[in-house]
Amino acid sequence: MDTSTVKIILQILHYLFFGYAFAAITSYIILSVISGKETVEYLKKNSFVNYKDILSSTMSPSITIIAPAYNESLNVVENVRSLLSNHYVNYNVIIINDGSTDNSLEKLIEAYDLETVDFIINEKIKTQPLRAGVFKSKNPAFEKLMVVDKKNGGKADALNMGLNISKSKYVACIDVDCLLLENALQKMIKPFLEETNVKVIATGGVIRIANSCIIRGGKLIDVNLPKALLVQSQILEYLRAFLLGRMAWSRLNGLLVISGAFGIFDKEIAIAVGGYDTKTVGEDMEIIVRMRRYMEEKNEKYKVSYIPDPLCWTEAPDNYKIFISQRNRWTRGTIETLKKHRKIGFNRNYGSFGMLSYPYWLIFERLAPIIEAVGIIYFAILVILKEVRWEYALSFLMLAYIFSVLFSIIALYSEELTFHQYKKKGTGYKLVLLTALEPFVLHPFILYAAIKGNYDYYFNKKKKWGVMQRKGLTSS
Repeated sequence: MDTSTVKIILQILHYLFFGYAFAAITSYIILSVISGKETVEYLKKNSFVNYKDILSSTMSPSITIIAPAYNESLNVVENVRSLLSNHYVNYNVIIINDGSTDNSLEKLIEAYDLETVDFIINEKIKTQPLRAGVFKSKNPAFEKLMVVDKKNGGKADALNMGLNISKSKYVACIDVDCLLLENALQKMIKPFLEETNVKVIATGGVIRIANSCIIRGGKLIDVNLPKALLVQSQILEYLRAFLLGRMAWSRLNGLLVISGAFGIFDKEIAIAVGGYDTKTVGEDMEIIVRMRRYMEEKNEKYKVSYIPDPLCWTEAPDNYKIFISQRNRWTRGTIETLKKHRKIGFNRNYGSFGMLSYPYWLIFERLAPIIEAVGIIYFAILVILKEVRWEYALSFLMLAYIFSVLFSIIALYSEELTFHQYKKKGTGYKLVLLTALEPFVLHPFILYAAIKGNYDYYFNKKKKWGVMQRKGLTSS
C-alpha cells in the first residue's frame, strides 16, 4: 500500500471520527433539552397531586415487592425493614433467598420471627426448586413479609420465582441491598393510574448512591457525600444518566432499560413474555425490550414511564476491581440484548422503537467504547507516522473535555434546581470541582471495562454475573 493510499484512508477515518463525535454531542444536547423540559413539566404537574389519596385509598392497585437476595447478610435485615416501611396501603414483600451461602436466611428468621408454612406455587415460569421452603412471620406486625428460600439460580431465576408467587396486579422488582423511600410505591404507581389511552407496562425511577449516607431503622436519615473519588464520580455519572438521559427517552417513549435496582412492572405482561431471561447477565434491560417487542407485535398502544424522584438508594462499588466487574457485566448484558432482539433494529414495523431507540442504543451505547478504542489506536498510528496536526488534535481534545465538564455541571444544576439532595455546606462546590477530575478518575476505567466486556463475550464466553462485595450501608 503506497503512502498516498494510506493518507486517503487516514483522512476518511478522520472525517468518520469527527462525524461520530459531532453526532454524539448533538444527541446529548438534544436529550438534555428534552429531559429538562420533561422534568419541569413533571414537577409542575405533581405539585398538585395529593399522594395521600393514593396512600389511603383501598382501591389502590396491589403491588408485590420482589427482592432477590444472595449473600446479603450485611444489609438484608435493615433493607427489608425499609421495604416494610413503605407508605402504601395495598402491598406485600417477597424476599427470595437465592441459595445464599452466608447467614442471610438465619438473620431474617431471627429478626422477623419467621416460620415455615405450606404454600403451593403456581409455576407459570420454570425456576430452580425450593430449598428450605416458604417462610411467614408469627408476628402480625410483619404480616406483609414472605421469605422464600430456593436453590441458587441467579437473579433472573429468583425474580421469576417471585412472579410465580405474587398474586398482585403489579410487581416492584428491587435489589434487596437497595433502600426504598417510604413514598416510593405511591409515586411509582401513579403513571399506571393516570394513563387512559395507552397501557403502561413498566415504570422506572432515579437510583441514587447511598455510600456514606446515614441509614437508621430502614430510613434515610442523612445524605452525605462519599469520601472516595470513585464513588463521587459515580454520583455525577448517575445524575447525567438519569436526569439528562432517561427523562428524555421517557418523553419519547423510547426507554430500553429500567434499572434492575428498582422498577414496577405489569405482572400479566411480564409473565406473558416468559419472565426474566436466565441466560443473560442483563436481565433488567432484556425484559423491557422483550415486553416492548411483545406490545409492538400485538399492535397495542403502550408506554414505559420514568419518574425523576430519587426514590431508591443503593451502594455503589468503592474499588476499581468491583467497579470494572460491574461495568463488564453491563456491557455483556447490552450485547446479549441487542443481539437477541436485532430484528427490531432499523425495522419500520416497530415504529420509533425500531427506528430511533434501538439504533441510538446500538450506535451511541453499544459501539461507543469500540469506536473510542479504535480512535485511540488511530491517533497512535498518526503519532508514529508523524501525521498529527497537533494544534487541531489538542483543540479537539480540549473541546471534548470542556463539553464533558459542562455536561456534568448541567446535571448538577438540574439536581440543584429540582430535588437538591446534597444540601450540606460545601458539597456543591466539591461536586463542581469533581467535574474537572471525573473524566480522568472514571471514564478510562469505564472504557477498559467495556472493551474487556466485549472481549469476554466474544472470546471467553463469560456468563458470570461478577461479584459485588457489600460493605453495608451506614447505620449510625
